[in-house]
Amino acid sequence: MTSSSQAKLDSFEGLIVKIETVDDANHKAEASTILSPRFYTTDYNAMDRIDVTPVRAEWDVMMKEYEGDNNHDHFQRTADFTDQIRILEPALQQEFLDFLVTSVTSEYSGCVLYNEIRKRVNNPDIKQLMAYLTRDEARHASFINQSLKDFGLAVDLVALKKKKAYTYFKPKYILYAVYLSEKIGYARYISIFRQLEKHPELRFHPIFLWFERWCNDEFRHGESFALILRANPHLLRGLNTWWIRFFLNAVYVTMFVRDHTRPLLHNAMGLDSSEYDFEVFRITSEISKQTFPLTLDTDSPAYRAGLNRMYKIGSSAMLAKAKGGALSWIKRGYLGAAAALTFIQLLMLPVIPNELPAKVRVAPRW
Repeated sequence: MTSSSQAKLDSFEGLIVKIETVDDANHKAEASTILSPRFYTTDYNAMDRIDVTPVRAEWDVMMKEYEGDNNHDHFQRTADFTDQIRILEPALQQEFLDFLVTSVTSEYSGCVLYNEIRKRVNNPDIKQLMAYLTRDEARHASFINQSLKDFGLAVDLVALKKKKAYTYFKPKYILYAVYLSEKIGYARYISIFRQLEKHPELRFHPIFLWFERWCNDEFRHGESFALILRANPHLLRGLNTWWIRFFLNAVYVTMFVRDHTRPLLHNAMGLDSSEYDFEVFRITSEISKQTFPLTLDTDSPAYRAGLNRMYKIGSSAMLAKAKGGALSWIKRGYLGAAAALTFIQLLMLPVIPNELPAKVRVAPRW
């Protein structure tokens, strides 16, 4: 670790990079790791050829909903917003700041991707959808960044767009990944909101009050990609079912490992990291039955054991990276191989088949 602004590890866990200055926040957002949100680019010509004709009736209803923009006035802070911010213990504050920086990076990643697609396609359906998605994600990112600004740690989003590394994904990978990202985002936010709705005394920051209507944006975004996937059924059968399994596992593993580096954050809300994650997986799996012909058996002992192994491997790799040196490099190589093997084992576990419903869209009832 050559720069204190880039590499101050929290001593109590050793897994969270401290965020104490605006440079720390920006370095965290710009970092490209297995656990960090990525920025994507894709084949825009292929995106331009997407046809939603088979789901036209449901698509047009959804476009009317976007046009109605029922959250146009939601992302406004109340006069007493900052008065509700509690002083946190240093370790808990670091985990909360890590959560905020990761969240603003993720929201802005969507904003950048959707806006690039909007600018580069002529297909009126896709262009219109991407304009609405860009609008929503820009609001989300800005709202989170305001909370970081309260700590003097706002992320420079203009610089982030220029400095962040971009990953190329084929359009079908974009569709799988973004669909899951939006739906699991809904499940995460609604689970936190419902917990703090029951236990308002545990709500240590007012941003959580916004999560219910906020996550309905995420839900609707996911509905958009559900319709696109169902309009192109070849993406949901044959060898593509293995890509579905891959992305389901990748998203769940990433969330599980990342969340277990923030135990104090969940404890402060009265949540256990594992129980919270498995509830999120349950909700996401139930929703994804609208689109995917299979779900992962996240309740099976073998699957849960695999996730725990991934966390232990991941945390060991992060600690080894922090120590540096030749031995650390060797150890990280071994751990990388162990992680790959464990992921393959998860990928090969039995899945639960699902018959797709005739009607695609579902309501956010959780």
